Amino acid sequence: MCTLAHVFEAAGLATVAISAIKDVSSRMHPPRVLHCEFPLGRPLGKPNDAAFQHDVLRHAFGLLERNSGPVFEEYAETIVGAEEAISCTLPPRFDPSLPPAVDEARGIRKAYDRARARRGVTSVGRVIDADGVPGALAVLREIADGADWTTVEIPGRNTIAVAHDIRTYYEEAALELVEGPDPGPRGAEAWFFEKTEAGKLLLAARQVIKDQGAKRPIWFYMATGHRR
Repeated sequence: MCTLAHVFEAAGLATVAISAIKDVSSRMHPPRVLHCEFPLGRPLGKPNDAAFQHDVLRHAFGLLERNSGPVFEEYAETIVGAEEAISCTLPPRFDPSLPPAVDEARGIRKAYDRARARRGVTSVGRVIDADGVPGALAVLREIADGADWTTVEIPGRNTIAVAHDIRTYYEEAALELVEGPDPGPRGAEAWFFEKTEAGKLLLAARQVIKDQGAKRPIWFYMATGHRR
């Protein structure tokens, strides 16, 4: 979004962007941006509230009156709470000799299989299938423990695709494990990163890859930008 804004402005088209992740938009300095501290997945804030959404758009388009920039403004109202993690009971440890995330991934396999059978499709498969998730987590464990990320056997040599497949495997399994209604549009994401061993391991490996000097796109897009 921010990159496209620069491209369009260079071609003579005025732009305004609505930002959901403050760190990214402030770093990339788009010509005009309204940052909205709303849950990811709700760029205009409140579902089914036309007046609120129109007010957000009015503030955003109002920035077009600013002829020079970059312009960075924040919407006055903040919405919190919609990223509360869904409630999913994970199976108990089965093999304590395995890294916790690897054992955990094996433990939710039946839930993943039920979800795939019910839906008929899966989004796991960029570089690994469900069978490859435990092995990919074992590789991330090596990295988190300090191994050089450039020498370990990352499936497909693609950190982003591996992270996508692992997270998707968990979130699809969560469809069978969830207890009660999903409290928000990013509830499964919050559950993965905050409640599961795999999510915590992915963030730890991401930090090590960053600390080892990898280029920003290699580690940054392994998780949503606001995750640390």
